[in-house]
Amino acid sequence: MVTVEANQDLVESRLTGGGVPCPVCPGVLAPWGWARRRDVRGVGLLRPRRARCSSCLITHVLLPVTVLLRRADAAAVIWAALVARSAGHGHRAVAVLVGAPAPTVRGWLRRMSTRLEPVRVHFTVAARRAGVDQPAPDATGDAWRDVVAAVAAAWVAIASRFGSAGLVGTVTAGQVACASSGGRLLSPGWPRLSTPC
Repeated sequence: MVTVEANQDLVESRLTGGGVPCPVCPGVLAPWGWARRRDVRGVGLLRPRRARCSSCLITHVLLPVTVLLRRADAAAVIWAALVARSAGHGHRAVAVLVGAPAPTVRGWLRRMSTRLEPVRVHFTVAARRAGVDQPAPDATGDAWRDVVAAVAAAWVAIASRFGSAGLVGTVTAGQVACASSGGRLLSPGWPRLSTPC
């Protein structure tokens, strides 16, 4: 799975022009059909492009930055739920706020609650790598608010560094969370933090 921009026409143009690198080898991806069609709340009907590397022959699904891997809701909806939780709302109130079923929201929040510190570290590092002289977000003493602050810092760093150069268009904090996690924000085993040697 490869996370790509939301504009399907741009993805198709880059794909046919050899502009999408393979995440496995030095090769490039070429069109290779389509993944199955699915309905995503907040996005609508989605049929992601499938691509195949011309070198290693591995196929990949090109998932837009607006959705997370194996989730039936848009990344923006899930991000709004995580932000609402950081404001102190419980899963039922968050479900009403974002318009998703309460059991689904409870699952998102439970999954995220098991990885708050590694996620905060991941996005703090992303903010430091993308930003030039960007200060690290101050700790608030609340793990949920610290995660939201770290993602916001990464968003500001990415938008200010790459947006002004025209390398990325308008991006949201939810899209930064999705892209930086490779669409795996709520997937098992993410993030994998390397241990220092």
